[in-house]
Amino acid sequence: MSGTSSPEAVKKLLENMQGDLRGLSLECRKKFPPVKEAAESGIIKVKTIAARNTDILAALKENSSEVVQPFLMGCGTKEPKITQLCLAAIQRLMSHEVVSEAAAGNIINMLWQLMENSLEELKLLQTVLVLLTTNTVVHDEALSKAIVLCFRLHFTKDNITNNTAAATVRQVVTVVFERVVAEDERYKDTIDQPVAVQGNSNRRSVSTLKPCAKDAYMLFQDLCQLVNADAPYWLVGMTEMTRTFGLELLESVLNDFPQVFLQHQEFSFLLKERVCPLVIKLFSPNIKFRQGSSTSSSPAPVEKPYFPICMRLLRVVSVLIKQFYSLLVTECEIFLSLLVKFLDADKPQWLRAVAVESIHRLCVQPQLLRSFCQSYDMKQHSTKVFRDIVNALGSFIQSLFLVPSTGNTSATPNQTGSNASGNAGSAQTSPGVLGIGGGATVLPAFEYRGTWIPILNVTVQGSAKATYLEMLDKVEPPTIPEGYAMSVAFHCLLDLVRGITTMIEGELGEAETVSQTTAETTSLPAQSSEQQDLQSVSDQSEKELVSRAVWEEMVNACWCGLLAALSLLLDASTDEAATENILKAELTMAALCGRLGLVTSRDAFITAICKGSLPPHYALTVLNSTTAALSSKSYSIQGQNVQMISPSSESHQQVVAVGQPLALQPQGTVMLTSKNIQCMRTLLNLAHCHGAVLGTSWQLVLATLQHLVWILGLKPGVGGALKPGRAVEGPSTVLTTAVMTDLPVISNILSRLFESSQYLDDVSLHHLINALCSLSLEAMDMAYGNNKEPSLFAVAKLLETGLVNMHRIEILWRPLTGHLLEKVCQHPNSRMREWGAEALTSLIKAGLTFSHDPPLSQNQRLQLLLLNPLKELSNISHPDIRIKQLECVLQILQSQGDSLGPGWPLVLGVMGAIRSDQGESLIRTAFQCLQLVVTDFLPTMPCTCLQIVVEVAGSFGLHNQELNISLTSIGLLWNISDYFFQRGEIIEKELNKEEAVLQKQAEEKGVMLNRPFHPASPFDCLWLCLYAKLGELCVDPRPAVRKSAGQTLFSTIGAHGTLLQHSTWHTVIWKVLFHLLDRVRESSTTADKEKIESGGGNILIHHSRDTAEKQWAETWVLTLAGVARIFNTRRYLLQPLGDFSQAWDVLLDHIQSAALSKNNEVSLAALKSFQEILQIVSPVRDSEKPDTPPAINVSVPVVVGTTTATSLGRSFMRTDSIGERIGRYNGSEPPVITDEIEDLNLWWAAWNSWYRIGSESTRPPVTCDKLTFIPSQPFLTALIQIFPALYQHIKTGFSMDDLQKLGVILHGAVSVPISSDASPFILPSYTEAVLTSLQEAVLTALDVLQKAICVGSESMQIMYPAIFDQLLAFVEFSCKPPQYGQLETKHIANAKYNQIQLFAPAEWVALNYVPFAERSLEVVVDLYQKTACHKAVVTEKVLQNIIKTLRIPLSLKYSCPSESTWKLAVSSLLKVLSIGLPVARQHASSGKFDSMWPELANTFEDFLFTKSTPPDNLSIQEFQKNESIDVEVVQLISTEILPYANFIPKEFVGQIMTMLNKGSIHSQSSSFTEAEIDIRMREEFSKVCFETLLQFSFSNKVTTPQEGYISRMALSVLLKRSQDVLHRYIEDERLSGKCPLPRQQVTEIIFVLKAVSTLIDSLKKTQPENVDANTWAQVIALYPTLVECITCSSSEVCSALKEALVPFKDFMHPPASKICSFISDHAVSSFA
Repeated sequence: MSGTSSPEAVKKLLENMQGDLRGLSLECRKKFPPVKEAAESGIIKVKTIAARNTDILAALKENSSEVVQPFLMGCGTKEPKITQLCLAAIQRLMSHEVVSEAAAGNIINMLWQLMENSLEELKLLQTVLVLLTTNTVVHDEALSKAIVLCFRLHFTKDNITNNTAAATVRQVVTVVFERVVAEDERYKDTIDQPVAVQGNSNRRSVSTLKPCAKDAYMLFQDLCQLVNADAPYWLVGMTEMTRTFGLELLESVLNDFPQVFLQHQEFSFLLKERVCPLVIKLFSPNIKFRQGSSTSSSPAPVEKPYFPICMRLLRVVSVLIKQFYSLLVTECEIFLSLLVKFLDADKPQWLRAVAVESIHRLCVQPQLLRSFCQSYDMKQHSTKVFRDIVNALGSFIQSLFLVPSTGNTSATPNQTGSNASGNAGSAQTSPGVLGIGGGATVLPAFEYRGTWIPILNVTVQGSAKATYLEMLDKVEPPTIPEGYAMSVAFHCLLDLVRGITTMIEGELGEAETVSQTTAETTSLPAQSSEQQDLQSVSDQSEKELVSRAVWEEMVNACWCGLLAALSLLLDASTDEAATENILKAELTMAALCGRLGLVTSRDAFITAICKGSLPPHYALTVLNSTTAALSSKSYSIQGQNVQMISPSSESHQQVVAVGQPLALQPQGTVMLTSKNIQCMRTLLNLAHCHGAVLGTSWQLVLATLQHLVWILGLKPGVGGALKPGRAVEGPSTVLTTAVMTDLPVISNILSRLFESSQYLDDVSLHHLINALCSLSLEAMDMAYGNNKEPSLFAVAKLLETGLVNMHRIEILWRPLTGHLLEKVCQHPNSRMREWGAEALTSLIKAGLTFSHDPPLSQNQRLQLLLLNPLKELSNISHPDIRIKQLECVLQILQSQGDSLGPGWPLVLGVMGAIRSDQGESLIRTAFQCLQLVVTDFLPTMPCTCLQIVVEVAGSFGLHNQELNISLTSIGLLWNISDYFFQRGEIIEKELNKEEAVLQKQAEEKGVMLNRPFHPASPFDCLWLCLYAKLGELCVDPRPAVRKSAGQTLFSTIGAHGTLLQHSTWHTVIWKVLFHLLDRVRESSTTADKEKIESGGGNILIHHSRDTAEKQWAETWVLTLAGVARIFNTRRYLLQPLGDFSQAWDVLLDHIQSAALSKNNEVSLAALKSFQEILQIVSPVRDSEKPDTPPAINVSVPVVVGTTTATSLGRSFMRTDSIGERIGRYNGSEPPVITDEIEDLNLWWAAWNSWYRIGSESTRPPVTCDKLTFIPSQPFLTALIQIFPALYQHIKTGFSMDDLQKLGVILHGAVSVPISSDASPFILPSYTEAVLTSLQEAVLTALDVLQKAICVGSESMQIMYPAIFDQLLAFVEFSCKPPQYGQLETKHIANAKYNQIQLFAPAEWVALNYVPFAERSLEVVVDLYQKTACHKAVVTEKVLQNIIKTLRIPLSLKYSCPSESTWKLAVSSLLKVLSIGLPVARQHASSGKFDSMWPELANTFEDFLFTKSTPPDNLSIQEFQKNESIDVEVVQLISTEILPYANFIPKEFVGQIMTMLNKGSIHSQSSSFTEAEIDIRMREEFSKVCFETLLQFSFSNKVTTPQEGYISRMALSVLLKRSQDVLHRYIEDERLSGKCPLPRQQVTEIIFVLKAVSTLIDSLKKTQPENVDANTWAQVIALYPTLVECITCSSSEVCSALKEALVPFKDFMHPPASKICSFISDHAVSSFA
């Protein structure tokens, strides 16, 4: 008002008024004087008011009736000019608000008159408008009159006036209601008590209303009356009215002033009572009308729907619903149902179009929709309005496709494209594709089963901009363009979805934040899964529960119809943008359903997207089953069905990819269109953004993605990401460039999708994993039984999901790895398996390298959880899986080896689980891991795992695939033992600590602590495990492994055994060493004797190892030697053990069984071990000396302080390191000097064993065939060599029995023959007289014995005779070699050395025993020289035995095998007799030697008169030598026997005399040549015999008659013999005449003649009293015979005769004593 009330404005107003009045007076001056006067008085009036009043305007208003009067009068003139001037002036006054109520009434009456006269109609309208808008003075009757005026003007003939009036009416109606609003604003502070409105009271009675409200009320009420064609109550004077205009006014009021109706009950009443019934009534033609139904069928003609009314009614309904829904719940239900009905296919097209537009208006108001749902759908007996709306839209869309469009459109040609085809040959182009300049532009459209509907751009998203509802000027129904209704309906759906989802999600978000802040336990995971209903009521407010019910109902009500419609549209869409919108709608619905936990609907939407992604009719079970479930639900909408329409396949889409379907039996190829790819991207988007709410639908999503990925040929790469790859088989995938550029993007989105799984809550993550697992199971089922490339999508994505969720790996580890382990890795398809293993191992590696919180080192449980699947892989037999497993272990070791900690047992278990049958490469890889562990990681692992390392290393030793691995693993065991040694103290501490913990646990549980080798200390147990493992390897089937293991075992025990506690040695001996010996012995004795041709490949095997038996022999040797060495070097440790003697016995038993085995190598080695345990260092002969430098002899210090029985403070010094090791490597054991703790029992046990070995091995075989086993010489030698040392220990108790036993063995040993193959090595040649080492050993043994006896006690000396017996038995071998059982032996000279025939039995050769026998003889002589006087020797007739033995070679003489034998025998006899005879004479009286004399006599006899003839080739010198030996014997008789004849038995002397006699009379041998006869006649021998005879005949005084008797007897025999020879000679000489006699006879006579001369000489020398008279008589009686021989012709005989005759001259003179003495002297001189 400031503009009109300022002084300037007032001044101007006054001027203008005065001007107007002057103008009026001028105009009316002539024609209308009254008016002129009124005008002039008006001027004065104005001036007066201006002059008198300060508030000019107020004064003016007071006097307005007077001021206005002139102008009203002017209007009354009906002169146009005047009237216009007056109206302008009146308007000026109005605009300054200086018109009072009365004046206004006058003005209106004046205007009414003008109107009735049809004057200045436009000016009238203007004036009314100004009057009503500038102030509120006009009301009630005046107001109604003004309004009627305007209405009346609206119905004039003039178009302009009509339109202006219509506008004015609208404005006036607005003004009336604006006044109500202003009035309410003024009175809003004073609260009136509302008065109840009477139901049907007088409609004018609105006394409760304030003035403006009352006007408005009356106006609105009359409008309703008018539209209903009834008379108005208030607008009196109305003449005509149109419904259309009335409806428009109603609509505008309702739309613009809803608050008036909502605040005033009176108005609400009007709405309910008047407006709604009116609308329903007016709708009736539309409802009843059916398009196409004939009018004749019904009794009354049906009124046709009228477009303008119908359209306006719908607008009114829209406003009613929008603004007054809360007031008119029931009415709205009717309206909405009507709307739905108008969509029916049988309604006119325009009606359907406007109905859709109306519905669109509702669809953009989600809150309103929500109210519908609450008010109708959620009430029990109410129409499901919201559901019906959605379903109606669905049906509507469907009907557009199914029903050919009728109405105007059918007449119009297709405006957007024609089905023109170029020529007959060209293909028909799809509608909507316009050929423009050779290119093609596709118009957006839907196309379904031949129906093509363009998509028009009808509205902006989110606003319902209607086209036909705004056509207020149209009377006829408009032409609806094709596709319009479809486009609006489409937008309805989109806006509906957008609105609902935005609203609900917003509210959900608020609710969630509220519940999160109110709940203390914020740790509860957001409940976004199906289990949402589990959330307890207490956590949520009632409000939220109510809200949730509404949300769920809304979704439940609409999803089905929406899905039906959207699916259809998706299928029909040919436009990318439209498709995008549809997909977005489906996606948001799916997500919303997911958030609300509505599983069925969620799955349905997801299924739709999935189906859209795949080619039509694609066989994918998951989707088809879901669809089937859905299609069984069809929703009825008032008799109409909404069917789930199955997608059609003939969409005209661009094909972008051709690939193979992922099916068991792929039939041809499938095509992917760009729409499929679009759907796929939506699907990815859904999974990516809404993964948390997918729950079980992951199954659908992933299954679809898997198939798409397969068709597109994406293959998994490192880490599970999918990369474009070529399909492996079948027609390869064809991709257009368009999709090629998309692929990396899709692949990237796919990866991001699974990366985003890290943001999912635990439950959703489990859903994802479960879905992937079941997908993987399907892929596996498909891959069974064929080699087709399997789909690896699921496995790859499991891996990817696992990798990104490492931070919470615990929650998904079991299902993830469980599936990979139990299913994928065991699948028969190798590619499938390979990926399973790849995934599993990648996860394990990632899990171990991931920086967990807390770190793995502090979270052992997690570490074990991560490593466990690696161990589980060991249960799978497929080698490819195991290779992956081991490679993984290797990588873990390389990267995490230092930090495995408690995971070590699992990792080691994996290596240890490899079996021999699993192929070389596996074993090699596993072994590589083990090597890495042993070289790098022993210090980092817990000591409790060391035992496992030992076991694993041992198990590799036992693998028989690869010898090198076995051997290397033994090397590893050696390295491990060194590690134990170096870190002994640390390991021991740690193990003891662990042991204490375990012990405690065991006690708590009340069980015994159970571990191997209990109760040894844990550290010792570790060693024992190592020894036990090596022990197992020592009996491996492969010789090389056994050998290596054996060496390592004994080296280890040797090098580190001192670390063991003393008590543990017991276990080492019994459980390790003896156990090993037992097994080796058993294996050796049962080993196969079959020949092994070659050692694999082309390796030749030495004949000494060419059977299993021989190879085992080597092992036996090694083992026994090792055990013996330990017994020897560790005697000081072992002896204090309680059961050392039992152990000793067992060891001896083993040595014995080895020594008696039928294998030379083993038996010999057994004896070496025997020697070793007896602590004998075997002498090294020159021929056997090793080429290595001599061993350094380092004695083993006896650590007295550290090896006490309790051994509490064990020394860790290595007491036997350098020396023992160098010694070991130099090939001979150093001598060991220990404080020997003598224990007779042990030695006697050893003796017994020795005896058993000896007696068994030397006992001759019962039968003899080529397989007879005969012990070798080295064996026997070694056996015998043991005795001297052994004897040193047992000599004190060595009895005669023992000596007998020894004798048997010695004899047996010497008797054993040798094989002809071996003889050249044992005897250099036959001619050399050498003793074999065995024979030397035998003599040494006896030598040791006799020396011991020599210094021993009296009781021992009774053993002398036994020793003599033994030796003499050996002496006999010189002539009679011993027989070995029944074995045929050849003489060594006849053995075939060089003809070793294959398969022929070796010949057995008897040794040359001569040297041995001779050496034995020498020993006998030596020994006898020492012991001849011993009582035992005398008593036991040793001398007689010696003589008896010597008699054999002596009697054989030349027949002896060796000439030296009898010569030695003679010399020995002479020596023995020279000592023995005095002893014999000494003991003559005791009779102990009585039986000796005849033996001696026979011996002399046999030797001197041997029956053997000398060999032909004997030289004269040799003969003379031999003769001199005979002479020596005779001399012995003459010096040692005959002089003592009186102590000697007479018979013996007689025998001797007879012998001498026999010798003295020469008997020739006929074999000599003439020249040699005189030599060979043994003349010298005869002469000595003769002399001896003679000497003993006369020389000595005869002390006994016996002696004289011998002499006489001898002499008479001699003389008698001479007489005989001479006689025979004479006879023969005579008879022979001139012929000379044979040479030998001549020789004989010569010898006799000489003998006679010798005899006479002897007689002369003898004491006369000694010579018997008879003798003389016999001598003299010879003389005549001698004389007779003088005639002989032989000069030699003559000279001898001369010599014989000469002595006779002494007998020529009488026998006087003088003469006698003379003769004697003379004879002597002449003889001399």
